Amino acid sequence: MVTENKKKTVKKTTKKIGYSIPVYDLTGKTEKDYLLPENIFSVKVSPKLLSQSVRAYLTNQRQGNASTKTRGDVTGSTRKIYRQKGTGRARHGDIKAPIFVGGGVVGGPKPKNYALKFNKKQKRKSLLGALNLKKEKNNLVVLNDRFLKIEPKTKILINFFNKMNLNKGKKLIVIPNEEKRNLSLAARNISNVEVVELRSLNAYQILSSQKILILAKAIDMLTKNNK
Repeated sequence: MVTENKKKTVKKTTKKIGYSIPVYDLTGKTEKDYLLPENIFSVKVSPKLLSQSVRAYLTNQRQGNASTKTRGDVTGSTRKIYRQKGTGRARHGDIKAPIFVGGGVVGGPKPKNYALKFNKKQKRKSLLGALNLKKEKNNLVVLNDRFLKIEPKTKILINFFNKMNLNKGKKLIVIPNEEKRNLSLAARNISNVEVVELRSLNAYQILSSQKILILAKAIDMLTKNNK
């Protein structure tokens, strides 16, 4: 009796290594390499979703409180201003007609809700997609956590930008939640720099900025919230 030895084929699963990026200190030097988390920086970029996100964000900024009065809303007499015939002039009713100064407005704006729905899953995907887009174009800079303890002086940030060749273009600094004080004071007098907390970050802010400067602590917090 011949016995056949069946060889078990074991598939080797290779774990994907995350994208490594340098972490910079206040002097503009590389402190270490930071391994970007795979669950955040492996999200596929969807141009259609990013477009929807920007449209929803900008549309939701509209207050929609513009309002005008029609001839029914204007306060005034309803008496016929002169008789119908015999005057040689055009026939008119009351003084609130749109043709008269102070009368009602025809087809004017009324209060309207312009809000567009954009659910949490779409917001999260568009946010991560925008971050990945900046990473792919080498416009993502990771900062060490010592930036949170920076002195509230504008010249410190300006010197850092000079050393990093980040003088031109709009820059967005993303920090962890509720740690905004000193870094915001240092950046508030620089016209093309905006500091935003992670919980307030959205895809539009990322896409409208040329460079994204994010603290390593903020990435860790984003990874924890995305599990």
